[in-house]
Amino acid sequence: MTCEVWFYHLERTGLDQALPGLLDKTLAKGWRALVKTTATERAEGLDQQLWTYREDSFLPHGLAGEPLAERQPVLITTAGDNPNGAQALFLLDGAEPGSLDPYQRCIILFDGRDADALSLARGRWKTLKADGHPVSYWKENPDRGWEKQQ
Repeated sequence: MTCEVWFYHLERTGLDQALPGLLDKTLAKGWRALVKTTATERAEGLDQQLWTYREDSFLPHGLAGEPLAERQPVLITTAGDNPNGAQALFLLDGAEPGSLDPYQRCIILFDGRDADALSLARGRWKTLKADGHPVSYWKENPDRGWEKQQ
């Protein structure tokens, strides 16, 4: 099975608001998630945020390298492996995807207000599409939330 790649163009919502909701949806599917970023400090910040993003709940997660990391439903990492057997790979901050073979879906979140992030996303779209991955583009609608663009 070829990994689907979904691009999420953030314009109104910041990553700190968008990511937890997408992770919730991933867990609701019965999938595990691997969240990959480019810096250890960023990974640690995401770890803290996911514990506190809502007062009434939290997302079960951990950091790669911690004890029992392979058992975490959501694992945050800067590395290229998939120790928790995730079906969904979330790429943040321009993190490199590496091989998408282990995943059913790759979600690339990028800030549409950042010219470099936009350029990188466009380049990844072309490359991943040329590699045969089905690609989708999701954009925010202020009234209806995320909408898949045709």
